[in-house]
Amino acid sequence: MRKNLVLVLALSATLAVAVAAFASAAQITLRAGNLILTFGGNIAPKELPRKHFAPARGNVFGKIKTSDGTHPSAFREAIFDIDKNVLVNSRGLPICRAGQLEARDTRSAKRVCGKTIVGSGSAHAEVAFPEQAPIRIASPLLVFNGGTRGGKTTLLIHTFITVPAPAAIVTRVTLKKIRKGPYGLHGIAKVPVIAGGSGSALDFNFKINRNYRFKGKRRSFLMARCPNGRFRVRTTKTLFKNEARTPGVAAQTVLKGGLVTPCKPGRG
Repeated sequence: MRKNLVLVLALSATLAVAVAAFASAAQITLRAGNLILTFGGNIAPKELPRKHFAPARGNVFGKIKTSDGTHPSAFREAIFDIDKNVLVNSRGLPICRAGQLEARDTRSAKRVCGKTIVGSGSAHAEVAFPEQAPIRIASPLLVFNGGTRGGKTTLLIHTFITVPAPAAIVTRVTLKKIRKGPYGLHGIAKVPVIAGGSGSALDFNFKINRNYRFKGKRRSFLMARCPNGRFRVRTTKTLFKNEARTPGVAAQTVLKGGLVTPCKPGRG
């Protein structure tokens, strides 16, 4: 527990599959020490063409907690790979810059970069100061298109906290195409320090569902196909830091794991 780094190769993992009205979802739970991370997602519609890419919607969710109810280590970075049968397309979409979102609350961010939004959801964080009860904070979550340059597509995930002082939390996610077995997208998410190190994310849930028209054609930010009945996703590094310096908890914790979510091959 006191080691400087805990590396977990999915020591404990559970996979659950549920079918909703138009989609199927999967989730996995990873554990290390007292830290418990559950994450998952789905692609809709459930039935997609076998060969060509079609407009799709995605949902991503995660939950962070501890087995003993104490303040969790701060989620700071995620490195992940996404199935080669999923791709992102930002051509023709307006672009938002990170500097336009910093120091802005949700309403102001939406006013400045509303045309670049590709997804939305909600999130919770917890701020814990020494010898005080933790404070739980709720925030809307907006996903903005940061543009594509040099083969990398950037997403800017904006949330806003009010404790200990009003502040925007802008997480930068970069995606690039790769050719690595079943994976075709490589992503890196960088989460900034929250409340000077006293804050930790507790959960998040957002949908990517932007459809638009460009040069007279219908387009979708997220595209997918289903040739083999499944999508694969894995995290090769999810990093947590004990920035609140909780006694008996590792300075850093790294979790790794993967999941498979089903889809239904259709025509085309």
